Amino acid sequence: MSNDPAVYARLREIADQLPQVPGIGKIEIADGEIVMMMSPVRKHELAVIRIARQLNAQLPQTHPGHIAHPGADLEDVGLGRLRNPDLMVFAERVLESDQSALLPHEVLLVVEIVSKSNPENDYHGKVRDYAAMGIPFYLIVDPRTGTGIVHSEPGYTSRKEFAFGDTVTVGPWALDTSGLLTYA
Repeated sequence: MSNDPAVYARLREIADQLPQVPGIGKIEIADGEIVMMMSPVRKHELAVIRIARQLNAQLPQTHPGHIAHPGADLEDVGLGRLRNPDLMVFAERVLESDQSALLPHEVLLVVEIVSKSNPENDYHGKVRDYAAMGIPFYLIVDPRTGTGIVHSEPGYTSRKEFAFGDTVTVGPWALDTSGLLTYA
């Protein structure tokens, strides 16, 4: 798939004009398509909150001025990608910008909680996209199986698997996964 800037610009324009639809939680652009995601379930959102809480407690020591924040868009126009990660770590000051989305160089960590409806997206498309964007760390948390993966190093050449209950190292942060729940 080519990354034609004109095609991406048109898709972005369409995505920005889509009405709010009940049950649709996120809109992303990948592989030349607009993707509408279902609203997440409660255990999905609880995982986001519990991981964000741990990161936000550690960020003043590791990266002063940074936050773990859900809900922001991440855009790489050159790749023709608009993603909406479940959680990202970035400098709080970037939210003062008038830009509609964060840029990849502003993000230290992306976290995705695997959904019941489209797990392949988190394990394949987003691994490819976040690596290509140069995001240093990508944490996948899978409540379907009670497992996860930490991707790191350039191109995500390092991959560390974990099970819920483990304390996992993601860059300079340690996350206790014992409070994460499975969907079952």
